[in-house]
Amino acid sequence: MIPGWPWTGLLLAASLAAAAEERPARLARLEQVMGPFPPVSRRVPLEPEYGRADDLDDLVRREVTFTSEPGSRVTAWLVHPREAGRDGRRLAAVLCLHQTHAAGRNVVVGLGDSPDDEYALELARRGFVCLAPPYPLLADYAPDLGALGYVSGTMKAIWDNSRALDLLASLPFVATNRGFGAIGHSLGGHNGLFTAAFDPRLTAVVTSCGFDSFRDYYDADPAVWETGRGWTSTRYMPRLAAFRGRLDQIPFDFTDVLGAIAPRAVFVSAPVGDTNFRWRSVARITADAAPRFPAGALVVGHPDAGHRFPPETRARAYAFLAARLR
Repeated sequence: MIPGWPWTGLLLAASLAAAAEERPARLARLEQVMGPFPPVSRRVPLEPEYGRADDLDDLVRREVTFTSEPGSRVTAWLVHPREAGRDGRRLAAVLCLHQTHAAGRNVVVGLGDSPDDEYALELARRGFVCLAPPYPLLADYAPDLGALGYVSGTMKAIWDNSRALDLLASLPFVATNRGFGAIGHSLGGHNGLFTAAFDPRLTAVVTSCGFDSFRDYYDADPAVWETGRGWTSTRYMPRLAAFRGRLDQIPFDFTDVLGAIAPRAVFVSAPVGDTNFRWRSVARITADAAPRFPAGALVVGHPDAGHRFPPETRARAYAFLAARLR
């Protein structure tokens, strides 16, 4: 196709229209495994309470607890420039989602001794408001999923993240006109994608080492699909255990997740040395999903690194978020 020809615009419009039309069906396939996205009746008042506050010179780091739904309160970190709100200034906001780490939400705000994970601090120093919620059944956050009506930790995380966006939207120093961002590594990487699929307020998502095709996960080794392992654990999606030995029958894959996010913006880092998720699988998925995105909205990189979020990749991700949210 020659750039500038009228057909180019017509094909793009048709592709974007198809993405919007297909989204409900894609979400329905996700819900077959994750369980249903909670009804609006669970979006009760947040009743935020602020606790510990740390002075980090140019930044403020504060604990905030809010009601995610009846019977469930969530404690997160809020990090922002000290000047936020001064003279009525509003700043773009980003959800900073942590990886599988013993420090949980603490790792992204500089309290986990893991420099590659401190993207909440680094983004706040670049002028963003950052909120770092916990992930269910990790570190100090242990909601009773069954009592709350969830069949997966994945859907509870999606809901908590959606309520975290409600909290950000309520802050007088947060800009909402261009939506919100999300960034995460590993667990945080797919957590952000899943949340964006269900909550369209996330207009820019960064995922580092966050996925490959279920069919390619650990080269389809049957051992990693045993009940309670990997994707089938309680904090992820236990229903996936039923597809052990028939991975091609899983109701969705990450092409569906990206398709549900399109035409919003996604930055994908899939390092060639990642031993958790296969970069060639990611390349195939993103190539399949690319027609659903406008030019420049799906950015894919394969850095020469292992299962990590290296500084040069983070710098590109931060520039991507700035371009989309400011």
